Amino acid sequence: MSESPGARESYAKMVNRAVTTTSMSGRLLLVDDKQELLTSLDHLVTLYGYEADQALGGQAAMEALASQEYDVVLLDLIMPEISGHDILDFAAREKLASKIIVVSGDSSFSGVKHALHCGAFDFVKKPYEAAELIATIETALRQVQLENRHDEMQSQLKESEELHRFIVNSSPDLVYMLDRNGCFTFVNDRLESMLGFSRDGLVGKHFSELIDADDVEKAQNLFNERRTGDRAVKNEEIRLRSNIQETREGLSRAQSVWTELTAMGVYVNSVERTQENFIGTYGTARDISARKDAEELINFQAYHDLLTHLPNRALLNDRLGLAIAHAQRNKRKLATMFLDLDRFKLVNDTLGHNMGDRLLKAVANRLQSCLRSGDTLSRFGGDEFTLLLPEVRTRSDVVIIAEKILDRLSETFVIDGHELYVGASIGIAMYPEGGDTGDSLVQNADIAMYHVKSRGKNGYQFFSEEMNHQFSTRLSLERELRNGLIQGEFEVFYQPQVSLADGRVTGVEALVRWRHGVKGLVEPAEFLPLAAETGLILQIDEFVQEQAFHDVAAWRRNGFSEIQVSVNLTSAQIEQEGFVERFVAALEVSGLEAEGVILEITESTLMQDIEVIIPKLKQVQSLGARIAIDDFGTGYSSLAYLQQFPINTLKIDRSFVGDLRADASGASIVDAIVAMARGLKLDLVAEGVENRTQLCYLVEQGCEGVQGYVFSPALPATELVSLLRDNRFAELIAASPMVATA
Repeated sequence: MSESPGARESYAKMVNRAVTTTSMSGRLLLVDDKQELLTSLDHLVTLYGYEADQALGGQAAMEALASQEYDVVLLDLIMPEISGHDILDFAAREKLASKIIVVSGDSSFSGVKHALHCGAFDFVKKPYEAAELIATIETALRQVQLENRHDEMQSQLKESEELHRFIVNSSPDLVYMLDRNGCFTFVNDRLESMLGFSRDGLVGKHFSELIDADDVEKAQNLFNERRTGDRAVKNEEIRLRSNIQETREGLSRAQSVWTELTAMGVYVNSVERTQENFIGTYGTARDISARKDAEELINFQAYHDLLTHLPNRALLNDRLGLAIAHAQRNKRKLATMFLDLDRFKLVNDTLGHNMGDRLLKAVANRLQSCLRSGDTLSRFGGDEFTLLLPEVRTRSDVVIIAEKILDRLSETFVIDGHELYVGASIGIAMYPEGGDTGDSLVQNADIAMYHVKSRGKNGYQFFSEEMNHQFSTRLSLERELRNGLIQGEFEVFYQPQVSLADGRVTGVEALVRWRHGVKGLVEPAEFLPLAAETGLILQIDEFVQEQAFHDVAAWRRNGFSEIQVSVNLTSAQIEQEGFVERFVAALEVSGLEAEGVILEITESTLMQDIEVIIPKLKQVQSLGARIAIDDFGTGYSSLAYLQQFPINTLKIDRSFVGDLRADASGASIVDAIVAMARGLKLDLVAEGVENRTQLCYLVEQGCEGVQGYVFSPALPATELVSLLRDNRFAELIAASPMVATA
């Protein structure tokens, strides 16, 4: 029997609350083989109000999962002895209901695919962003709540049906009798509330009057049932026509009702069930629309992204497989596009994740407006989208769509009065030359997208086989970079900064070097761009600063009390929450005073997000630290901005110093920067000074300090101490011809 209308409304409200609620609760298990990472995770989830148990390693995780039920498990894949993959296999084997979120540094396409194939609910790569991880946890908990509520409501519905099964006229089920010709002889009052037909109008008419057009053939067997007992029709699903116009909240209800039909033959003599004794059919039809709606909702969530309602990866893979089969059979082409938004992180970090979510919805709407009716737009995750374009004839067809997407996304997004701008980097793989399987097409489109990113973003690129080698090299370097951080292969070198007034070393610039186990010393230009792209630059920045603060504090305690250390700041580091607090903590641990630190930031970084960066720079400056603009002259800051910035020092970029010649050619930009520094009463340091000609000119112009190979390259800490003791640079400066003439 079915539930009452009130029960159905209550059911719909419960489902809706499960989908839209933002306050999640549940039991979490954190699994990692490193205690410090477990502690960090525990602090994070506790901060957001979640309770969590910790499991140090795979064995502890298995024991915890065997002894207690968890809603969500945050699982590291790469662990000794018992790996994350073993845990996934264990969960599948034991049929655990826990939603497992893989939190791993292995973010390769194959690694993500394998984890999801083994039953992982989602994948978050290390180093993770707190907001992304918490959002993923909330999505998993929301899915758990929805499934639990569905099971609970199913149980309640069954209990209600059992209580009312013996009632006929007041039954919540439709109860009917048919004669031997299939015409209604009786139907209870439930008919009107359930289907909107009157009893008197239906009696005497054939059962086909109630059957949905798509189920007519199926109804012939169900409503003409002549069997009895266990062999009779039981709980068969069929759609009945309805005269009731209704739209359920969140889901549009068609003019039909899903019912569960039970029917049996009725005979004059129940012992002799012959054709002559057959008088008709008795049956009940139970309204299961609420259950169907819930199943539809769960099924929708299984194959669609909850934020944008676009198809997710699972549905895309299904459609991509069908499209490939069709293209192969008809010798046609198709294309996949992998699209990553440019500048989306800036919106997310500055205006909040709610604004970021709304921007993603707006982007999804614009993207859909660029596609043809048979194309599929899927949200792959985060700010990444995948497009399937079946039935394309040539590359030109794909180029038209790609350029249309870039044009549409270049238009301003206005959300709550904020004018937002995003671009897109698009990688394209064509079938069959760009891949002959769904996985290879998506992966190769992803590879092509990274080539767009490396060229400056906001464009498109078709995949070619040459990219595979470059991508493999990039993945290998990224893996080695991560291992290098773990194994302590990074060192801090120091390049002295010399005062031109007396030749004393007044400061050093801390520079990172990678002493690779096989390749030897790797130049920063070979790995820093990749570190910035992958987020590893944050770990490198923190390592350099902590080591530099420690070394310089020791030198100042041992006779070199005036030495200052310059450390470089990246936008990723300064935009982090708690940047100032971490800076203060690093000083306290090292014992270095803030007056001993100069923070260097490039013009381009400074101008990237003034509202966020400037207040933080003013905070650290108020502590006693000094601020320098690095590579000055290569960015686009104006004089008006310089007057407002908390700046103490300008560093002339090495490209301008390198242009200085004996005949004073190439000096105009240097002269302008020197004049600007004097006018603004800022210290001036020239970097990249490599010969006496450059040194002489800078001395004549009154530049306060220089650094470069003319004095010394960057040195390890032990060699730098020896150089400080020798202090031989005064003679080199005094020997400069222009100084002697003066």
